[in-house]
Amino acid sequence: MRNIYDERILPHVIDFICGLPTFENGRKALVPKAAGRVLEVGIGTGRNLPYYEADSLDCLCGIDPGLHPRATRRAQAAGLDVTPMPLSAEKIPADDDSFDCVLSTFTLCTIPDVNAALKEMHRVLVPGGKLLFLEHGASPEPGVRRWQDRITPYWKPVAGGCHLNRQIPDLVRDAGFELDELDERYHRGPRLLTYLYSGVATAQ
Repeated sequence: MRNIYDERILPHVIDFICGLPTFENGRKALVPKAAGRVLEVGIGTGRNLPYYEADSLDCLCGIDPGLHPRATRRAQAAGLDVTPMPLSAEKIPADDDSFDCVLSTFTLCTIPDVNAALKEMHRVLVPGGKLLFLEHGASPEPGVRRWQDRITPYWKPVAGGCHLNRQIPDLVRDAGFELDELDERYHRGPRLLTYLYSGVATAQ
């Protein structure tokens, strides 16, 4: 059962952190690429909603425990009609080949069984469908990575299950995707948190 911290406080903390310029700039570059029937995994407070190109969407579905009030307001401001879908990403409540595009931003770090979730994203995409992702993850620097490994067990309970040390490109490939575009580098901020992976992958 979700506690008061997870339900009432954590969404506002995540909304603030994920709204920092380091993270917001990545959204501006990635989200407009979404088109057709789109599924956003972990829609949260709707930080991505202002960046969709409404004319490019046939439909937009969002997976989360429920559409957060901030997400509702952001959808209305962007002129978007969002269809909420219940958790979880490990078992997406949709038929095979239901979507042309799946979007995940700062979500793959939190999903308990991320391998199962990525395979589900692959399943619900049409052949040749696109996975757009923007995630923080494991640093290539051994010293930074060691600290990520040490801190992650203590970080997860206060950050919604967030893992600092996941190898995002490897996870995407292992789920049956082919990477078409990948940008990985440090962005402004603490190195434990700001090694970002941004990419586009195709469901094979």
